[in-house]
Amino acid sequence: MDIQIKEVIDRRDLRRFVDFPAQLYKDNKYYVPALRIDEMKTLSGSPSLAYCSMKLWLAYKNGQIAGRIAGIVNPRANDLYNHTRIRFGWFDFIDDIAVAKALLHQVETWGKSMGMTTMHGPLGFNTWNRQGMLIEGFDKIPPINCLYNHPYYFRIMEELGFEKELDWMQYEMNASQDIPDKVKRINELILEKYNLRIFDFKNKKILKQLAGKFFETYNESFKSVHNFIPLTVDEINSGASLYLRMIRKELTCFVLDPQDNIVAFAICFPSLSKGFQKAKGRLFPFGWFHILKAYFFYDSIDLMLNGAHPSWQKKGLSSIYHVYLNDAFIKRKIKIGISNPQVETNVAVNVWSEYDNKKFMRRRCYIKSF
Repeated sequence: MDIQIKEVIDRRDLRRFVDFPAQLYKDNKYYVPALRIDEMKTLSGSPSLAYCSMKLWLAYKNGQIAGRIAGIVNPRANDLYNHTRIRFGWFDFIDDIAVAKALLHQVETWGKSMGMTTMHGPLGFNTWNRQGMLIEGFDKIPPINCLYNHPYYFRIMEELGFEKELDWMQYEMNASQDIPDKVKRINELILEKYNLRIFDFKNKKILKQLAGKFFETYNESFKSVHNFIPLTVDEINSGASLYLRMIRKELTCFVLDPQDNIVAFAICFPSLSKGFQKAKGRLFPFGWFHILKAYFFYDSIDLMLNGAHPSWQKKGLSSIYHVYLNDAFIKRKIKIGISNPQVETNVAVNVWSEYDNKKFMRRRCYIKSF
């Protein structure tokens, strides 16, 4: 069988790279496509490319596209963790080990030329990109910020000698279940003890000022999370404009100290996955309608981001935003909440034990030295 690997060198190749998953998953009812316009922008003009090196390749089998992969060298990540690693991401392929092997070999070859000794993934530039290969939960629809892949992916990865680096867990919960009395009591005590308050989203002027503070707290709060890379100013500016537009005040909680610093936060979004599926990766002619409908009319949510500044961690602040949002979910009769992927070794996942939950998905970062 003739397998050829070709580097993406122009706009036409990039469109083929971005469009390949639509072909690979056209009959899969669980796959959620990314917006084509966002993928094109990310791969050609992400602010992360100011410091990351990246190459994209397509695999052709008998003249047809059979796979794709991105190789990424992130010097900020390597310096932070004292590694010499190359990342692979945007990794999709037909059920053929030879195709996957050829693509990964291309990343390895380039990595060696860049002085790398190990590769791991699937990862993006940073945690804003989709990451983690799905290994459990193939019969469920993921949130829009999470990868979905065929079950044969992880089988082939292990056949090729890749090993587990870490797993991320996601949980599904009844979003309108009663707030545990224990969590309520902790919440009231902490608010009073530290003179904290919850931000009122009616003040739009202060909201704009809080955007920068939020990302500062975000960078600090996730420093201890494996594979996390703090966002740069340009990445923050790019993300701030997007997230401020998407925020729904009834699904967001900023906990402020007396000086109006954000000490803890939780951001949820309406589940847009089915809207994205109907849009089929395109905003026009009617994709925008399906996505907006999902944004305004919903009964399930994705718990996208939550955390606390390191100086406030291990003080129970998570109870504050859990109680606040749980109350909002009950009032809006929201049925289901899906947690964002969290590293299985992160003690923050223990909070879900306070709620009636079940495992939703497990995704994995693979690693291999060369």
